[in-house]
Amino acid sequence: MAELNRTPLYDLHASLGAKFVPFAGYDMPVQYALGVMKEHLWTRENAGLFDVSHMGQVILRGPKAAAELETLVPQAVQTLKEGRQRYGFFTNEDGGILDDLMFANRGDHLFVVVNAACKEADIAHMRAGLETTSVEVITDRALMALQGPKAEAALARLVPNVVDMAFMDVETHASDFGELWISRSGYTGEDGFEISVPANSAEALAKCLLEDETVEAVGLGARDSLRLEAGLCLYGSDLDETTTPVEANLVWAIQKARREAGDYPGFARIRHHLTDGPARLRVGLRPEGRAPMRAGTPLYAEEEASQPVGEVTSGAYGPSTECAISMGYVGTAHAALGTPLWGEVRGKRLPVTVCELPFRPSSYKK
Repeated sequence: MAELNRTPLYDLHASLGAKFVPFAGYDMPVQYALGVMKEHLWTRENAGLFDVSHMGQVILRGPKAAAELETLVPQAVQTLKEGRQRYGFFTNEDGGILDDLMFANRGDHLFVVVNAACKEADIAHMRAGLETTSVEVITDRALMALQGPKAEAALARLVPNVVDMAFMDVETHASDFGELWISRSGYTGEDGFEISVPANSAEALAKCLLEDETVEAVGLGARDSLRLEAGLCLYGSDLDETTTPVEANLVWAIQKARREAGDYPGFARIRHHLTDGPARLRVGLRPEGRAPMRAGTPLYAEEEASQPVGEVTSGAYGPSTECAISMGYVGTAHAALGTPLWGEVRGKRLPVTVCELPFRPSSYKK
């Protein structure tokens, strides 16, 4: 087995009693002493600190950086204002999603954050597809997320001006921990920030944030249940190379002009799905009872049906919703809100209903 990588915050996680699991080639904390349930609820009520240094941080430089990136993603890059970021995804020639990502306009360059499991492939994809743009992989910075209703107050103790940031703003701030690249965004449905910090200052910054009585360290377990309640996709589970953005119900992330014309990979199939509709859709699913229907659970239109009409891609118990929640893909004919379905769990068919996403309203700062 290949040796796992460690983030700059590994020693801090160990000192906090983290339980580690292998994730995307890294030894990552899945939970701390509080446990997944309490970490989840703490983030919803206070502020959770997450280590996301395993993700890829990339700078794109060159006069054509925005135009060239637009040839790889369905999003409008050239019209993105300085100091703002967008959610996007790389697509293949069939319109499938190679990875989802965040990209920001930081004036003289673009800053891109990609998923850990896909970062090597994404970097190669950008280097192959961006003809005149330099692709600089950042290896000397850590990345952490501070999420929850008290995140603003906790970070403002160190960087007062963050109180003026709106959702999806990006700013650079001087600090006692070096230059911080801060975005007001995250993966929990809560208000909060993602902070890129010099690796040699990451532990000091994290410790300083954790000194605030409203901040607790939170692991991958609660990160997953938080994002599921928020209806957010996990690449490799809810998104993959066979799934188009239309099937994934991510049309909101494609600006109108890009829906009607584009030179990005897969445009023809995505346009076809936009105009004629796809054969399947990602939907929210509400199982009866407290037992979750997890990824891989087949879904049927009738209790005795022989052929499934879909499958669960993410499922868990929602600590904030206090019920079982799932997401998955079903045939378009079965995707309407309120449609009753049956999920097969350990050989038994159990009722589940198509429901709205997200399971819990987001609380982003507008």
